[in-house]
Amino acid sequence: MNYKYDLRGVSATKDEVHAAIKHMDKGLYPMAFCKVLPDVVGGSQRHCNIMHADTAGTKTSLAYLYWKETGDLSVWKGIAQDALVMNLDDMACVGCTDGILVSSTIGRNKNLVTGEVIATLIQAAQDFVENMAQHGIGLHLAGGETADVGDIVRTIDVGYTTFARMKRNELIVNDIQAGDVIVGLASHGQASYETEYNGGMGSNGLTSARHDVFSKIYAEKYPDSFDPNTPAEVIYTGSKRLTDLVEINGQEIPVGKLVLSPTRTYLPVIQRALEEFKGKNRKRIHGLIHCSGGGQTKVKHFLKDKRVVKDKLMEIPPLFELIQQESGTGWREMYQVFNMGQRLEFYVSPKDAQTLIDIARSFQIDAQVVGHVEAMQGEQVVVDGAHGRFEY
Repeated sequence: MNYKYDLRGVSATKDEVHAAIKHMDKGLYPMAFCKVLPDVVGGSQRHCNIMHADTAGTKTSLAYLYWKETGDLSVWKGIAQDALVMNLDDMACVGCTDGILVSSTIGRNKNLVTGEVIATLIQAAQDFVENMAQHGIGLHLAGGETADVGDIVRTIDVGYTTFARMKRNELIVNDIQAGDVIVGLASHGQASYETEYNGGMGSNGLTSARHDVFSKIYAEKYPDSFDPNTPAEVIYTGSKRLTDLVEINGQEIPVGKLVLSPTRTYLPVIQRALEEFKGKNRKRIHGLIHCSGGGQTKVKHFLKDKRVVKDKLMEIPPLFELIQQESGTGWREMYQVFNMGQRLEFYVSPKDAQTLIDIARSFQIDAQVVGHVEAMQGEQVVVDGAHGRFEY
């Protein structure tokens, strides 16, 4: 798996990125999930600023394939959500769910990507903002930049930058403790605020999923969808066509749309949790982790002398079983690359677990206690389940 990842020019662990930024200032609270800055905007000692930037990554390349193959513009709605959620749910992990400014940066190859796609992306962002407003989430679109940059972008790149100012005493700063339990929230199924089944894909591991699942025919039909410097032996090595159907819960879903499932936002759930644990009770949330880059090992960046043991993870949903079968990837790497059906984790004392489970289930999102935290020298994450015990 790591060999194929390297050949494809990507990294599951982002070792080079982490090395490049290791000497940078980590902000006011180094263990916070997002960098928290002094209140440069207002100059208040009681407030802070949070700024975040992220993109939908190479998921846009798969959307491009599906759109070209089927003419279905709706997949671009999911891409807008992917890029938004990769920012907003990270910010929510420090307790920020309101008063957020959002600016877009879209770079496209005009020769390949039409104005209809741009219009769909922009409208989808507006629809997402309106949907979240119904749950008390205050997002404000501030425009952005849409550029035709075909010399440097093969198809399209979709990203957002987000900004907010909030009170420091309302922050969640990770202080994961021995004795905590982990409440895991499912990334798949259909939440009450979603319109269709979600396979559980976020915006991580898409380079692997795209090339490992889909057929070599797409290399010939759509050479614009991949880097020509990539060795041919790792380009589209799977058996599936985009429109092959998979039956899940009585529904027949095209494989392409299953892998393109929009990154689920947990903003409504987190907002409800913040209302439940407000004031001094906010500190009862010892940790809040968005399992994006790094999958089930993400939490390791926010531990100090702790071992996180995940020995009761939810059953792996069909999407990730499919990716594993098509790729032959070892389970150890699967848990490190993909969320595997669980993309949000609360770290709390056992007495608070059921409250969070009930909140998640009120939005029709499955949740359960998936593990616990132990004291140790150093930091370690253990995934222990049906496919073996893996230590990271």
